[in-house]
Amino acid sequence: MDQKIITLYDRYTHSQLSRKEFMKKLAILTGSTALALTVLPLLENNYVSAAEFESDEITAEEITYPGVEGDMKAILAKPKGKKNLGAVLVIHENRGLNPHIIDVTKRIAAEGFIALGVDALSPLGGTPADEDKGRELIGKLDAEKNLQNYLKGLEYLRKIKGGNGKVACVGFCWGGGMANKLAVNDPKLQAAVAYYGAQPATADVPKIKASVMMHYGGLDERINAGVPAYEAALKASNIDYKIFIYDGVNHAFNNNTSPTRYNEAAAKLAWQRTIDLFKSKLA
Repeated sequence: MDQKIITLYDRYTHSQLSRKEFMKKLAILTGSTALALTVLPLLENNYVSAAEFESDEITAEEITYPGVEGDMKAILAKPKGKKNLGAVLVIHENRGLNPHIIDVTKRIAAEGFIALGVDALSPLGGTPADEDKGRELIGKLDAEKNLQNYLKGLEYLRKIKGGNGKVACVGFCWGGGMANKLAVNDPKLQAAVAYYGAQPATADVPKIKASVMMHYGGLDERINAGVPAYEAALKASNIDYKIFIYDGVNHAFNNNTSPTRYNEAAAKLAWQRTIDLFKSKLA
């Protein structure tokens, strides 16, 4: 697919560009409204096309934990019959706790960790079925309260039954930016992994105590613009970090429900690197 179309879709999903304006621009790029409507399903997440992750070795349930102003909804997944486990907080993209991120949470549990997929939209009623509505609601969250809700999620995991008190986080897109924020704001965090997420302010980087790992798509110019300054700040503060840029792949390359952006090879390599970090830091 033409990279200009993918770039337009990325702009649409990460800005206030209306669906009407997006479709108008998509029609211009494709040549007609009819072709735009044909291309659209290839751009949007398709949860049916990606098989739901299942494993007899884990349990998964809906839970709540205390947030700043009321309960936070979440999916808790963990290996059956195992104790003394490290825990991972999973942070969704800018549409809420959708089936893809629930699958990611289960996959982390299958790797031998307690995993908590938090619904950041809990204060606004939870993640809606309409992804566009979810994107709108994300923009209405109070930034400081949202951060505190995630910090409370980390504390919940530190005290959870069967855990060993060691906690990491992983986030994707909007969640990648939040993973970086948690690294800045939680000095007890063992590791933070950000997939194509916005970088923290360089002035805040010296606060990081966790090991951090970042995964970026080589074609993701919007997010990658902040990489050099972030890496320079990490080096200057002697922070344990790794940055991986996967050539020729797009933003959201890990999302197997996004057919035009998913890159299987990059996703598998990034996933293995992520799990290896968790195994080394959470044991």
